[in-house]
Amino acid sequence: MIDRNGYWPRRGHAIMAQHQSGEQKPPIGLVAGWGSFPVQVAQSLIREGRRVCCIAISGHASTDLESICDHVTWSGVGKLGGHIRYFRRNGVEQVTMAGKLFKADLLYQGSLWLRHFPDLTCLRTLGPPLLGRQRDARDDSLLIAVTDAYARAGMEVLAATDFAPELLVNAGTLAGPELRQRQTSDIEAGWQVAKQMGGMDIGQTITIKDGTVIAVEAIEGTDACIDRTGELCRRGDWTLVKVSKPQQDMRFDVPTIGPQTVQRVAQAKGSAIAIEAGKTILVEREETLKLASELGISIIAMNDAPNGSVHVPADMTATSAPSISTTNDHLSERAA
Repeated sequence: MIDRNGYWPRRGHAIMAQHQSGEQKPPIGLVAGWGSFPVQVAQSLIREGRRVCCIAISGHASTDLESICDHVTWSGVGKLGGHIRYFRRNGVEQVTMAGKLFKADLLYQGSLWLRHFPDLTCLRTLGPPLLGRQRDARDDSLLIAVTDAYARAGMEVLAATDFAPELLVNAGTLAGPELRQRQTSDIEAGWQVAKQMGGMDIGQTITIKDGTVIAVEAIEGTDACIDRTGELCRRGDWTLVKVSKPQQDMRFDVPTIGPQTVQRVAQAKGSAIAIEAGKTILVEREETLKLASELGISIIAMNDAPNGSVHVPADMTATSAPSISTTNDHLSERAA
């Protein structure tokens, strides 16, 4: 059923009526972008008995949300004032954001101004960093501005992983063959480069082979970085390293991989994916790990060292390869 107030699945009528009578906790507000991550967050909240009011971003979010959440309204990404009013109207006190936004399209190809025309609140919030003399369109700068706008409206923005911690990976070999010595060396070298890139808010992903960085993720995103690597390294057998930023704000821009990442790496002839344990989201876990094993793609998750380096433990490496001297004991990984 669609009306001017959004989409109500059949179960939503009774549940939101209970909220209005004060019988249950306030619902969680979900701002959903592209990918399966928002869907899994909504499913996790519903399983925990929480109610979900969702703003599904037009052109990004999955229609599956309409059959999961208690209430869904579709909206342009620039309607920040409308988002805040929607959540207020439904008694939301806590908001979380999940899913990718296609930043290059929104900021530099006219999408924000044409298809997601910003309202007054959005202009007041994002105008200074986007249109001011000292422009700052970095992810953290924009998202912190949005978070502050919610805070001024009396709503707390929380990390989606607070509601779905099971999506974060634990350290270990998750799928595929054990690593070879050359791959472990590439991971250790690439880790530090990726951390430096993340610290400068450029991107969180690099690809590497034989100690040489092939490609670095920027505004185009991980998929394009992988595709470019396949074009530049036709011999294949390269490694993707995806890490969190040194001061990662877990409320947004958390490293994420899923089946599409694995499929693209395989198509571009990559052989391994190294991600950061505890700070990387693995969506559609069963499908992702099964696909990686079938395609011969190694996936390992490791913990970052305080100095930004990483060590690949011997038990993650093929037994025929000599062990590597230690500086730490695990490794890491990122939406759209």
